[in-house]
Amino acid sequence: MEIQHSKHESWSDTESTSSTRVGYSGPLSGPILVNNKKTSSRKSARFKDGDDEYVEITLDIREDSVSVQNIKGGDPETAMLATRLEKRPSFGSQLSFRIRQVSQELKRMTSTKAAVPFDKVDRSKSGAARALQGLKFMTTKNVRSEGWSEVEKRFYELSVDGSLPKSLFGQCIGMNESKEFASELFEALARRRGITSSAISKAELREFWEQISDQGFDARLQTFFDMVDKDADGRITEEEVKEIIALSAGANKLSKIQESAEEYAALIMEELDKDNLGYIEIYNLETLLLQAPSQSTNLVTDSRVLSRLLSEKLVPTKERNPIKRWGRGLAYFLEDNWQRIWVLALWISICAGLFTWKFIQYKHRAVFDVMGYCVTTAKGAAETTKFNMALILLPVCRNTITWLRSRTKLGAVVPFDDNINFHKVVALGIAIGVGLHAGAHLTCDFPRLLHATDEEYEPMEPFFGEERPNNYWWFVKGTEGWTGVAMVVLMAIAYILAQPWFRRNRVNLPKHIKKLTGFNAFWYSHHLFVIVYALFIVHGYFLYLSKKWYKKTTWMYLAVPMLLYACERLLRAFRSGYKSVKILKVAVYPGNVLSLHMSKPQGFKYTSGQYIFVNCAAVSPFQWHPFSITSSPADDYLSIHIRTLGDWTSQLKALFVKVCQPPSVNQSGLLRADIGKGENKPRLPKLLIDGPYGAPAQDYKKYDVLLLVGLGIGATPLISIVKDVLNNIKQQKEMEEGIENGVKNNKKKPFATKRAYFYWVTREQGSFEWFRGVMNEVAEYDRDRVIELHNYCTSVFEEGDARSALITMLQSLHHAKSGVDIVSGTRVKTHFARPNWHKVFKHVAVNHADQRVGVFYCGAPGLTGELRRLAQDFSRKTSTKFDFHKENF
Repeated sequence: MEIQHSKHESWSDTESTSSTRVGYSGPLSGPILVNNKKTSSRKSARFKDGDDEYVEITLDIREDSVSVQNIKGGDPETAMLATRLEKRPSFGSQLSFRIRQVSQELKRMTSTKAAVPFDKVDRSKSGAARALQGLKFMTTKNVRSEGWSEVEKRFYELSVDGSLPKSLFGQCIGMNESKEFASELFEALARRRGITSSAISKAELREFWEQISDQGFDARLQTFFDMVDKDADGRITEEEVKEIIALSAGANKLSKIQESAEEYAALIMEELDKDNLGYIEIYNLETLLLQAPSQSTNLVTDSRVLSRLLSEKLVPTKERNPIKRWGRGLAYFLEDNWQRIWVLALWISICAGLFTWKFIQYKHRAVFDVMGYCVTTAKGAAETTKFNMALILLPVCRNTITWLRSRTKLGAVVPFDDNINFHKVVALGIAIGVGLHAGAHLTCDFPRLLHATDEEYEPMEPFFGEERPNNYWWFVKGTEGWTGVAMVVLMAIAYILAQPWFRRNRVNLPKHIKKLTGFNAFWYSHHLFVIVYALFIVHGYFLYLSKKWYKKTTWMYLAVPMLLYACERLLRAFRSGYKSVKILKVAVYPGNVLSLHMSKPQGFKYTSGQYIFVNCAAVSPFQWHPFSITSSPADDYLSIHIRTLGDWTSQLKALFVKVCQPPSVNQSGLLRADIGKGENKPRLPKLLIDGPYGAPAQDYKKYDVLLLVGLGIGATPLISIVKDVLNNIKQQKEMEEGIENGVKNNKKKPFATKRAYFYWVTREQGSFEWFRGVMNEVAEYDRDRVIELHNYCTSVFEEGDARSALITMLQSLHHAKSGVDIVSGTRVKTHFARPNWHKVFKHVAVNHADQRVGVFYCGAPGLTGELRRLAQDFSRKTSTKFDFHKENF
């Protein structure tokens, strides 16, 4: 940590020159002491942020006021935090300040002509600090550090006869994804210079570049104003505002805002054109921008916490000693993965022990003299395959695993959340064992036996008969041979189609071949295991080298696991028979999401975060698919949200689309079917459910503080948790009210969760309709802000980008007026672009020192590594401990 403090004195004409200077040190939130005389001092604190870049904040300190003078470096969050250090003056000084402000405003008005020059615009210093972060046309995403040299290189690549066409301007400056916005920017820059041609030279492009890359806020504001002011008269009409709103909404893929551009233009004119002049000027636009609040996360204002947020360095320091660095890394790895390590170590030890035992056993038999190490390898691999064929069934016995994790203490030492991953590891072990066994037999054992001499073959007569096999086909056509070959083929098909490239259709294949892949192909091929296990038992009974029944151990390995798995499947079939559900409501939302509200079967109990299996006989009578429960245990219905990505889900959606009706004006969702309302009740497909089953997210009740992160449809299990926390908040209030009224109720166990942070990141604006009701309910009932909601729309350009500046302004205006966010349509304001996860963890760590935080993530695997690393880093560098849980997705 490097902190530097500097002090510069600033005196007015009326202040005494004999005033005593006052020293200042310590954190930014510490006391600032001044003497009784009028003094003015400027204090600067310089610190390193998380990226090792210096940030300098200068405070202007007067008698009873503190204001932010300047901010160098940092980000919007730093600027927002700095403004909270400001202290407002007393009433007397406020009055004198207001008089001076009015005087300056009168002078400005008398000197203003058609338009207000930049140097005449009076901005507050703290507002200017925030504004410097906005209206940027060029960011690091547009061009790299080379700047003009990179743009110049593109000019030579794209120019036609030495000129750059307007249509390629966006590509040249790095706005490939915003061609319409870039086109309007081109016209604005050309209009100011009187250029009427649709192509520009390299020199003109250089002028354009210098203006749009200017770091001064005034220059950026002028450029943005020119884009809106198409007739260049220094005034912006409502029609021009409407056009720029539609343009900005289109660049950010916000179709609903684009459709309501006229309404939002009227809102801006109502706010800025107080005198009904029919136009606004540049200083009005600037006022709107400076008033727009930061999009940063909700930060507490406690001075002690504020100082830590501004100054604490939470970046892992690199150990210079390679041995210590390696040792520390190993210690961290063992600490984070000890459960997986001991399970894998035990599994590998058992496999190695079985292989060695069988290897040694056959090395001392007569067959070794003929077949050598080929037969010992084959038999050792066969023994491990028997064990793994039995073990692979246990991770998919979901009822057993749910019971063990919920009713026993084994969850502390056994990683039940990794059951599918362990299933895949065992499958790999089976593939290796089958490869060694079949390979050794087919390529080594049988050829050696065929070429053995009569003397060598004589000990083999009890196993292969008095007449020696005369050709290779003799081995293949026997029961031992064809069952083995058939198993290898079926296993290979199931193994290949289970790979994510084929299961999720990631490989570009011809249409006639692609039909043979996908989830359906994976599901059906995986159920070939019924045939495989039957062949495996037969193959294990008809052995060449073992004739006594007690040496044929295949059935011994498989008996208990197969019985347990059979009971699991019978239980599923029995439960699904009486757990048929009645569809209460259906809605199809943007983003191809199907929402189903079902009646809750009698006696059906579950915990938020768990999932159920769903079967629809109209699509497939055999297939069962898992979906997270999105309703709360306290709700009187059961709900799931299904993203239509594969063939089964697409067919299910098509069935419901046929019977659903368009929604009314006040209803969300593209298609609906509310049962029990009206005379014409649609005939909906019949659904069966099975469950509930345990999942990592159900462990949320163990933590006082929750950090919930969902990507897209991955928010489904977390929404259930949010609703459960909300319902418990309501129940807690009811209990408190009952105690106040003299009613005691000690039956209900106190709810552990005291604070929850929910971050939902989605690509499309329409996605917010999925859980609009939950968001509004939290905003309405959570008065104590137990649940902190953060919605992120990644289609919108990050804060500070000129393409999203007007959306930010409009969002602030609309939310202040109606309390509804224009992006999400809920009471929760939407952030733009992707979250800075380092700052998210920092925010939670500082606010919850010495506490354990449960981090639950559900979404695409790409973010898993970053969140797990941050959880580990912050657990080691702060007093807050983060436990990371990844939902299988």
